[in-house]
Amino acid sequence: MKSTLKKLLPFAVVGVVSGATTVGTLQYFGKHNNNADQSYFTAAAPNASFVGMNTATVGDDFVKASKTTVPAVVTIKNYQSRSTSRASEQDLFDFFFGDPFGGRGQQRQKQQAPDNMPSGMGSGVIISPDGYIISNNHVVAGANKLEVVLSNKKSYIATLVGTDPNTDISLLKIEEKGLPYLNFANSDNIEVGQWVLAVGNPLGLNSTVTAGIVSAKGRGIGILGGQGKATNPIESFIQTDAAINPGNSGGALVNVNGDLIGINSAIQSTTGYYQGYGFAVPANLARKIVEDIKKFGIVQRGFLGVSSLDLSSDQQVTAYNKQFKTTLKVGSGVYVTGFGDNSGAEDAGLKKGDIITKIDTYDITDFADLSMSIGSKRPGDKVQVTYSRNGKESTTTVTLKDQKGGTTTRTKADLSVTEKIGADFDPLTEKFKTEYGLNSGVVAKNVSEGSEMAKIGIVDNYIIIEINGKPVNSQKDVEKVLDKYQGNVQVKFVDDYGRIYTKGFRMP
Repeated sequence: MKSTLKKLLPFAVVGVVSGATTVGTLQYFGKHNNNADQSYFTAAAPNASFVGMNTATVGDDFVKASKTTVPAVVTIKNYQSRSTSRASEQDLFDFFFGDPFGGRGQQRQKQQAPDNMPSGMGSGVIISPDGYIISNNHVVAGANKLEVVLSNKKSYIATLVGTDPNTDISLLKIEEKGLPYLNFANSDNIEVGQWVLAVGNPLGLNSTVTAGIVSAKGRGIGILGGQGKATNPIESFIQTDAAINPGNSGGALVNVNGDLIGINSAIQSTTGYYQGYGFAVPANLARKIVEDIKKFGIVQRGFLGVSSLDLSSDQQVTAYNKQFKTTLKVGSGVYVTGFGDNSGAEDAGLKKGDIITKIDTYDITDFADLSMSIGSKRPGDKVQVTYSRNGKESTTTVTLKDQKGGTTTRTKADLSVTEKIGADFDPLTEKFKTEYGLNSGVVAKNVSEGSEMAKIGIVDNYIIIEINGKPVNSQKDVEKVLDKYQGNVQVKFVDDYGRIYTKGFRMP
């Protein structure tokens, strides 16, 4: 029943969002104003600078932007041990960039890289002179060592400061000073048709610059919530036709001033190589994520607390009408289908059947709009929600909450044990223990991408038998063993083939 509902109701997860990446449908930013603190942003190039440009002028701007950008874009090498879990880094690149073998990837033999060779390579962007580097989560996933190589070939071992699978963003740090870096531009101000440059290290070709235009804004392709295992994905990509290939992931998308407007993340392709459709995480969203990681150690995510249906999606509307025997029409806006626990939206008076049309000054035409408008907010922030009910438009103030109903920001120290290690746990039945000869065990659920549990290869439905040598039979047991514990954690678990492993991680 669960799988059926999952197929029929992809709209049901729309509800509580706050931050993301990937590719889907309608435009977002062109129709929006920006009310954020302008001191965080560099000035956007006036649109007039693109009117009547001759070839020489365009070329001069590209040269200046390239000279600014190239020194600030780095190569990131991802090293993994031979025992690193279920998917190699190349699997991740196949996922985000498509299978280079044109759909035959599952038929070819995957070869594990030797321990002294990187399992995958991507790009990153230096965003401060003291060595903070932004990249993609999928570039650093599964690594036990990350090497950063500057454009001048100087190499460093990087510290992974934090990651956010929901936006496919990661933050790294190298110990150096006086580094070249890029300023974040206000990505709300970009326009479709605007010239952009993509800078990265595609296919092993270091410091490669390609040019194109912004093809669309607010794209969502379902890549994070689909196979990317993001629990609350935010997908509102900048689409560009600047050539992007494997290796560009995590690199810079810049305007002609050389200001950072996006982090290149994915392409849409039938071959795995560039076919005209590249996608970047908007700078405004990326900046919010790294600021949270630096300040709090974790991403602060505010939620409206609604489940919803994207009225712009003919597929979703048709499925909803068929399942619930309704007559909703395809159109503009996000239709409220229900509420989560401790919902700020429900507290503010929204009801099932309302159609959300605006968040603050941002028009909401589809789910990408909704996710992006909430994605830059934190728990406790207040937003003005405009909605239509029975054809009448109203506005109410919603206080955003975290997933536990809180309205304050938290640090890593405030997290529960299960939040720190990234999974929930259900008890095994006595019948199951008897049938499989187990004296103890809990079933892992909701394993978060990039979490400590995921890093040692545990996925949903694996059975945890012991932690630190102690049998566990409930989530309370897991919390008791690890509460206030510091140091190395040993986990004994069973995979879905019945194989028993013992692996470990350091308690975060």
